[in-house]
Amino acid sequence: MKTLRIGIVGARGHVGAELIGLLAGHPAFELAYVTSRELDGRALADHVPGYRGGLHYTSPAYESLPELGADAVVLALPNGKAGHIVQQFDDAGADAVLLDLSADYRFDPGWYYGLPELTRTRYAGQRRISNPGCYATAMQLAIAPMLGVLDGPVQCFGVSGYSGAGTTPSERNDPALLHDNLMPYALTGHLHEREVAHALGHPVEFMPHVAPHFRGLTVTCNLHLAIAFERDEVLSRYRGRYAGERLVRVQEPAPWVSRIAGAQHVELGGFALSADGRRLVVVATEDNLLKGAATQALQNLNLAFGFDELTGIPLAPEAA
Repeated sequence: MKTLRIGIVGARGHVGAELIGLLAGHPAFELAYVTSRELDGRALADHVPGYRGGLHYTSPAYESLPELGADAVVLALPNGKAGHIVQQFDDAGADAVLLDLSADYRFDPGWYYGLPELTRTRYAGQRRISNPGCYATAMQLAIAPMLGVLDGPVQCFGVSGYSGAGTTPSERNDPALLHDNLMPYALTGHLHEREVAHALGHPVEFMPHVAPHFRGLTVTCNLHLAIAFERDEVLSRYRGRYAGERLVRVQEPAPWVSRIAGAQHVELGGFALSADGRRLVVVATEDNLLKGAATQALQNLNLAFGFDELTGIPLAPEAA
């Protein structure tokens, strides 16, 4: 098996650390470089729990990145920062796969939007891949099986751990402010609201909140239906849609966010119907740093290089 070299740009954050750990355990990928201006020169092993390699963070000029010879480059930068780097690779005619974790290219038809369980049939060897947002992943998986029978916008109430706010200090990742609190923000027009509506072709109304826990998110989705359903019909629809998808677990009870931390998959459950069968409530949970980001990035890299999507992804025994 040929070893492929993967570079990560901007890997200081929580998702970067998770991705480093996943790539280090992949049988065919090796880390070519990991960049961080803040951590330049420091050993990855000092900052990434469980990492045993000898690599150090570097801080090369963006213009030099195409010359470093990686087969794929993951852009783990804040929104609005990817374009300049992508331009360097375009100008150099570099053939590397570029995988962007930010929102910069999620609406760009020239990029493959990589939520594999819903979009893998659209992958045709594209070298530019956009990773979906964490909330957007959970919402789409919760809503997709009911597309075609929805009546009006879907309302989604979301709660995430504060790791979703990144490492740059703010009120949304300050444990003191979040203690005994639930902090609402961006209650209309959130980026993931627009992302899900764009990806599914159906309007979504999303109300996100931050909670005092570190990782894991839960979304309660309220779906109005054009026709009446029985609960068994709904469960059959979801189980059929995700049959064989080892990173999507359909269960009858509503999933608990406290049980999803550290897991690679999404859990869908609840499936409560109103008395008339025309209102359905579905709950989705996922680890926002894993299936919401790093795990999905590894799925997309595997897809790009022709490996089984789950290569290098450690599955819980019950998901195996």
